[in-house]
Amino acid sequence: MEYERINSLNRNRIDTFIKQHWYTTTMIIRGKEIDMTKTEGFYFNDGEDIIGLITYIVYDNILEITSLDSLHEKQGIGSKLVEAVIHEAKERKLEKIVLITTNDNINAIKFYQKRGFDMVRLFHDALEVSRKLKPEIPLIGENSIPLRHEIEFELYINPLMIEESI
Repeated sequence: MEYERINSLNRNRIDTFIKQHWYTTTMIIRGKEIDMTKTEGFYFNDGEDIIGLITYIVYDNILEITSLDSLHEKQGIGSKLVEAVIHEAKERKLEKIVLITTNDNINAIKFYQKRGFDMVRLFHDALEVSRKLKPEIPLIGENSIPLRHEIEFELYINPLMIEESI
């Protein structure tokens, strides 16, 4: 199974997948709107169907993962997509990868920590701000946990950059 890069030829399929799984192509991260139709990324196909997708944006020497979807758990799809993004960040000689998840997303919190990402910031009650921009964000999230906070994770790509910044 090989992943493919998002490009202009498959962009419509990607945008349709995002709408089906996120109900919109607008993502709210740290109170900012992200147009998911403009993100870069990689995906896996299973015949005609997309079974995994990771999207990201790049700014200020940082690659930020904006979404990760794996439709078949425990098959390595999410892991391979994260590995593709790590490889991409290394190729571009970026400093680090960051991502935001919500306090209810226990599976993501576990997944990213197992892959070397460090939990670095809690944005307390961030979803109150996000709901002003996107009112359809639910009050209750996964596992019946109140959806309130954003948690930032990061993974440094070049260890020398950590030492230089200390």
